[in-house]
Amino acid sequence: MPGYNHLFIPGPTNMPERIRRACDRGLQDMRAPDFPEFVRPLLRDLKRIFKTETGEVFVFNGSGTGGWEAAIANTLSPGDKVLTSVFGQFSMLWVDMCQRFGLDVQQIDCTWGEGVPVEQYAEILKADTRHEIKAVLVCHNETATGVTSDVAGVRKALDDAGHPALLMVDGVSSIASIDFQMDAWGVDVAVTGSQKGLMMPTGLAVVAVSQRALEMRHTAQLPRTYFAFEDQMRFNAQGFFPYTPATTLLYGLREAVDMLLEEGLENVVARHHRVAEGVRRAVHAWGLELCARRPELYSDTVSAILVPEHIDSAEIVRHAYQRYNLSIGGGLTKVKGRLFRIGHLGDMNELMLLTAISGAEMAMRDCGIMVEPGSGVAAAQEYYRGVEIGQTDRAAAE
Repeated sequence: MPGYNHLFIPGPTNMPERIRRACDRGLQDMRAPDFPEFVRPLLRDLKRIFKTETGEVFVFNGSGTGGWEAAIANTLSPGDKVLTSVFGQFSMLWVDMCQRFGLDVQQIDCTWGEGVPVEQYAEILKADTRHEIKAVLVCHNETATGVTSDVAGVRKALDDAGHPALLMVDGVSSIASIDFQMDAWGVDVAVTGSQKGLMMPTGLAVVAVSQRALEMRHTAQLPRTYFAFEDQMRFNAQGFFPYTPATTLLYGLREAVDMLLEEGLENVVARHHRVAEGVRRAVHAWGLELCARRPELYSDTVSAILVPEHIDSAEIVRHAYQRYNLSIGGGLTKVKGRLFRIGHLGDMNELMLLTAISGAEMAMRDCGIMVEPGSGVAAAQEYYRGVEIGQTDRAAAE
């Protein structure tokens, strides 16, 4: 099909030309004496993305899943109790990893469309007077359902209970897109991947670790080699890595960090909210609903849109790709066939989202959902223009 694929899945995301060019270079000696001049500033500036001054940031060859493994293996021991909740595919997969490591998982099962049950966390933490819970896990943004949870609320629950458990956050589809404040929220380990808000190819896991969590490596008994913090710390201090790094991706990461800091993290967060709200206005105009149950849960990086019961959302996803060269996300496991997802994170602006909305409208109509033609596009257009419902163009301009 002529033209290019329109990529609106929640990861990998669109890669800006600046990052593409930064990655497009010849390979080099990762033990060269001048390599630290590149590595040290990169690691330092990555701390700004996580909003931490006291933590350390490690970059592993891998994906967000590798970052999860690093977080667990360097801080916990077999049989340690962890508190977590499942409300989507990725929070569920993190639980699966914990169980495979032999951890004692206290799991709260939530309706898919809800977020982290902060009040239940608070009750459990207060009741754990013997401090048997060693870590509390939070999926900040559940990519499968388009739900963003209250990390700061979980930190407050820990503090109110006087509980010493580590706070671990999966920020794979939130960090560098949605407000994330590692130090202010008292996060001990935060994980993201290169292919989401960092606007890069898949291939890097980025893990930020508090000093308190780093100390846990001395007592943690889970096996680790490739993901060992100790090795990273020793080599990073010299400006190198303990194994062969993905140097071309590191140069792309350097460019990505520069782009985010040039725009300003507050502006990045505001932009994501703006483009996401346009999608939500479109969904409302279509007469459909989001999987996220309440507005305070709405994700600014991905919208999961429920379809009527007689419609298979997988057919919409397939048709959008084959007929209109539009990539949108499908439903996973429990919500398979029940929703489709529009990713709106990374290198994204209003006109790009109008493409996704218009393509989704056509695909839905072709597949039997008789939304009014142009209704979602019009609703998003007016929001992006700054015109509210019932407001005239002249009033908006003034």
